[in-house]
Amino acid sequence: MMSSKFDRAALDAMLAGLRPKLHRYAARMAGSVIDGEDIVQETVLKALQALDGNAAVDRPEQWLFRIAHNTAQDHLRRRQRERSRLSEADMTGVEDPSASAEARLAAATSLRTFMQLTLPQRSAVILVDVLGLSLSETCEATGATLAATKAALHRGRAELRALAAAPEEAVMPALDADDERRLRHYVDLFNARDFDAVRALIAEDIQLEVVNRTRLRGKKQASTYFGNYDRVSDWVLSLGFVDGRPAILIRDPKFPDGAARGFMLVEWRGEEVAGIRDFRYAPYCLADADIRPID
Repeated sequence: MMSSKFDRAALDAMLAGLRPKLHRYAARMAGSVIDGEDIVQETVLKALQALDGNAAVDRPEQWLFRIAHNTAQDHLRRRQRERSRLSEADMTGVEDPSASAEARLAAATSLRTFMQLTLPQRSAVILVDVLGLSLSETCEATGATLAATKAALHRGRAELRALAAAPEEAVMPALDADDERRLRHYVDLFNARDFDAVRALIAEDIQLEVVNRTRLRGKKQASTYFGNYDRVSDWVLSLGFVDGRPAILIRDPKFPDGAARGFMLVEWRGEEVAGIRDFRYAPYCLADADIRPID
């Protein structure tokens, strides 16, 4: 087997190109680009743990997708338990060949629409029609039989066609008054480059993640993050929602009303900033995000 050759360095090299593809799968499975990144990070951690345990890796890409598939399922099960949702429906087997028209429809489908498919349907359609895996590779990633995979693909495609024909209701999320007040104050200070005042808002034990780059712990480390923003002028911030969650949108100051080029999530503890997740360097998270500006 290839366990002696596929090590941490090889995994890091593979993820440089594969991470956006893994995220696209995870985000569609979870219905959120934010949850998708959580799943990818957990997938990478599990892969590293497996390598530390001398796991034999014969086909690295399929191996990673299998871990991502299982991690996404665990994530969804946890969410189901929290929300007390009904279990997924069982599937039966039918024949159905892949078609380019189906692939185009799946690629254009919103994350919220994917969440209306059952878990087996969602997984089969994403892997085959969105990511282009073969049926055999899909079976390897999910652990399902060929008959069950074909059944899920057939029914998932049929459901997507029906959903695509129905009008989609666009309901604007609501922002809590206190959340809006805190976020607007944070954004105003940031845009004014009053980073001393911004630093005064953050907690001593702040947890800060620049997604796909680094993690910082505590006020002293986090201060370097604000210094990096102070040294560049390619950003302007505004309020919005990302997949229904309150967020701070990052735009090009030359086009303040243009498309977001990144976003931040801020977690509050009373009037203190307890956590920040900055997606500025994770452009793959923007491709499928449902971004809705407030301003």
